[in-house]
Amino acid sequence: MTLTPFHVIGGITGVVSGLVALYTLKGGPLHRRSGTIFVYAMLLMSLSGAVLAVGRQSAAMNIPAGLITAYLVFTGLVAVQPRWEGSARIDRGAMLTAFALGAATIASAFVSAAAGHRAFAPPLIIFGVLALSAGAGDLRMVRAGGLQGTARVKRHLWRMSVALFIASASFFLGPVRRIPEPLRVPALRLLPFIVLATMAYWLWRYRRSRPSSRSSTSRGMMNLTPPEAVR
Repeated sequence: MTLTPFHVIGGITGVVSGLVALYTLKGGPLHRRSGTIFVYAMLLMSLSGAVLAVGRQSAAMNIPAGLITAYLVFTGLVAVQPRWEGSARIDRGAMLTAFALGAATIASAFVSAAAGHRAFAPPLIIFGVLALSAGAGDLRMVRAGGLQGTARVKRHLWRMSVALFIASASFFLGPVRRIPEPLRVPALRLLPFIVLATMAYWLWRYRRSRPSSRSSTSRGMMNLTPPEAVR
């Protein structure tokens, strides 16, 4: 049985639920429900995509892309979950995973270029740098013994938003044949960049907010209200 239908369904569901989560009241019931759907859909899409790429010419590109996207979604979810005794091990494991994926992806870029697939090199380097940067953030968090307050919110926000950007860009900025005829609207090709702009806006909103206490940020999915509302 092919994984293609699961990959497609996961991708469509991930983009729709991610947009709902991004543009609804942060911490509200709809945000939490759509965010949960987003996590499962994105993991299904990214991991099935990586498996489907095995043995194909696109493997050098799609396997790292799928694994790095899954890493971003998983660590974005963990960022706003209550800390427990195994959290430090998960953080260290995620950090090592990010560094390994980043190094392997950049190496794959040079191998692909040498093999004549030069078009793969630029996106692979971007994915590799993204993974290494995320791993550096993991390292800082591990050394600090975890994050508190809005630092956790920002970690959650940027990782989920970048994963949503990857999913929407692969759909709307990829080959036109992937897009159903009713959705072949030029304006929709701007959607991935609107996601990034929205992420930048929220990160700007949280730039000066004061961190809350550990107790106030450890009750499941955090209340992602704007900074002005919690001051």
